[in-house]
Amino acid sequence: MPSRIIRSVIFLLIILIAIIILSSAIGAANLSIKSTVKILGSIFPGLNNILKSSGISPQDIKVIFDIRLPRIFMAIIVGIALSGSGVIFQGIFRNPMADPYIIGVSAGAAFGATIGILFTGNIKIVNISATSFFAFLGAVGTTFLIYNISRIKGKISTLTLLLSGVALSSLLTSIISFMMIFRTHDLAKVYFWIMGGLSNSSWNNFLIIMPVIIIILISSFFFMRDLNVMSLGDERANQLGVQTEKIKQILLILASIMAAAAVSVSGIIGFIGLITPHIMRMIVGPDHKILYPTAVISGGIVLLISDTLARIILTPMEIPVGIITSIIGVPFFIYLLIRSKRQVF
Repeated sequence: MPSRIIRSVIFLLIILIAIIILSSAIGAANLSIKSTVKILGSIFPGLNNILKSSGISPQDIKVIFDIRLPRIFMAIIVGIALSGSGVIFQGIFRNPMADPYIIGVSAGAAFGATIGILFTGNIKIVNISATSFFAFLGAVGTTFLIYNISRIKGKISTLTLLLSGVALSSLLTSIISFMMIFRTHDLAKVYFWIMGGLSNSSWNNFLIIMPVIIIILISSFFFMRDLNVMSLGDERANQLGVQTEKIKQILLILASIMAAAAVSVSGIIGFIGLITPHIMRMIVGPDHKILYPTAVISGGIVLLISDTLARIILTPMEIPVGIITSIIGVPFFIYLLIRSKRQVF
């Protein structure tokens, strides 16, 4: 099993590196693959002399390092976070159609971001934009509220969790609409954020959320064996020594914070946390010890491809990446519904 995990991870990392190179090369200012490899290789001191990157244009170096790479790495880390959260939520609910937004993370983030856009302007808080800061607070606050509503005598009611998530999401969406009535001149900014995009990516934002997401990813991986046992049902899992309620609570908190961190800098990018884990489950199987690492890397790959398409389809215009992921994700979601219906009947 460990060798299978290693082989799968290495294979996906090779694909990811290839897409990073391709995405770095294409855009409004197209660069050759050869020049792009030389520029990217200059990051590593040992490769600098081998690749002979001294003849590369300073403008090309600036385009890649200051504009494209921050966005590329932001797309990867956001895709990783959303896909990792999706694996956890699908494992907890034992439902392949669960995703990170199922308990109101997206609605809370949108509510916080709307407050940031409408009332704080361009100020920065803790070295990040107020919009991202309030989006994170909104996502975490909403999750915390729904979590406490669903907690009954120390146990989490899955049904209450889902219903309270739907109800609170509807309430927050209505409040957002109400606020925008009085600030119509900011309507486009709010709407563009809600559609999801990575155009405002920077090294600063990446370096702020990356440690949070990496720490949660590593911490969550140690619970994948328990998630495997919990797939047998709570009663059976308890008989095998797994503290199901405690594990659920820990993983719900970790996955929600990870999704909140991602959404705070990218807006609402749908379907990455839904389709990527499910595709990888069909490829590598249901074992979370191999599903989790392969799905998180695949999430980075899928979102990077989607964002690259969003940049180049209508050059020099740009499409919000949330539109691209929805175009890809909705047909797949419908396929899941049809497949589930066939299994039932």
